[in-house]
Amino acid sequence: MNQTEDTPGRRPVGHRFGRPFPEAREHDPHDPSAAGTTTDARFEGRRLHHPEEDVEDQGLAFDVATVVTRRGALGVLGAGSVVAVLAACSSTDASTTTGTSGGTSASDGGGSASSADSALTEMPGETAGPYPGDGSNGQDVLETSGVERSDIRTSIDSDTTADGVGLEITMTIIDMAAGDVPMEGAAVYLWQCDAEGRYSMYSSGVENETYLRGVQIADAQGKVTFTSIFPGCYSGRWPHLHFEVFPDAESIVDSTNAILTSQIALPQDAADGVYALDAYTGSAENLAQLTLETDGIFSDGYDQQLAQLSGSLESGYSFSIDVPIDTTTEPEAGGMGGGGAMGGGEPPSGGEGGPGGASDGGGMGGPGGEPPSGEAPSGEAPADGSGSTESDSTDTSGSDTSSSDTSS
Repeated sequence: MNQTEDTPGRRPVGHRFGRPFPEAREHDPHDPSAAGTTTDARFEGRRLHHPEEDVEDQGLAFDVATVVTRRGALGVLGAGSVVAVLAACSSTDASTTTGTSGGTSASDGGGSASSADSALTEMPGETAGPYPGDGSNGQDVLETSGVERSDIRTSIDSDTTADGVGLEITMTIIDMAAGDVPMEGAAVYLWQCDAEGRYSMYSSGVENETYLRGVQIADAQGKVTFTSIFPGCYSGRWPHLHFEVFPDAESIVDSTNAILTSQIALPQDAADGVYALDAYTGSAENLAQLTLETDGIFSDGYDQQLAQLSGSLESGYSFSIDVPIDTTTEPEAGGMGGGGAMGGGEPPSGGEGGPGGASDGGGMGGPGGEPPSGEAPSGEAPADGSGSTESDSTDTSGSDTSSSDTSS
């Protein structure tokens, strides 16, 4: 938040690694000038965004329409259910008050409102890091059917499951500009590393997996919920979760449509217990070298981003957090704190696949680390040690070959 980041290098549209993800289109499928072309192809009355692909490969927007259509079919049981579906899809005034552990709430703004009248503070924007999987640096899970799911522990098209202590994440997306009301219909993309510090789609050994990545659409209360695991702690980064918020499901096919990119920090008291487990080998040692004040992302402030957990090591943890967004301003490009810790580094156990390279922190004082087996992004800190910019580029083999910041 104190500094800006360079735009990550992009691959040509449609270029994918590991598995053939359906490619994104640059044209607008709703462009009237395209009428009569293949973009008007439909299936059961719904537009096929990628008519050359199979129905199951039409992407998130098509999946969401399918869910609504199927719910509408319940009308055979009574007109009331049809009315309920139509109301849920068309409502623009969410009046339900929703409280969270953070102490803030979404409520009915009533009448005209603006972000200037909001009593809330916008969630800080942060870097997406080098492992987003949103198409911004080549890998793109958001065009994959099935990415809209609440339980993200298993890969979308395989049985591979990420092991670890359970973590249930509830986020309430709040529209500050509309009077601090729930942002119904917003799409939230969440991703994180596994217990070993590896990111699916990028790290060695899990390049073809998609676990710990998923999308949820905010309900009338602005809520989304994910079932996941407590992430590991790799060298140079405090345990954290990544997320991006998009205004709606249609816009999620282009990462530049995100209205907020940020991160959530997890508390040390819970992490200490989790990292004593065998599945998290190496995380305790990495955490011992860090504080929130020296982490490259959270060092410039984390009160609004620190999760307050409930639950236990045996039963799993959960938390709720408010995410206020000011849609009248340009989203922050992401930032880096002024702490001294290096980011990136090798995975917790020193094995393959964890993030590697230099820091998005502001100094040279913390642990660095070499990239694991040359598969994950690597690089060096800036020559002046300032860590003032982030620049990620990815080669065609799927590994990042140039980076002044590999923190994620």
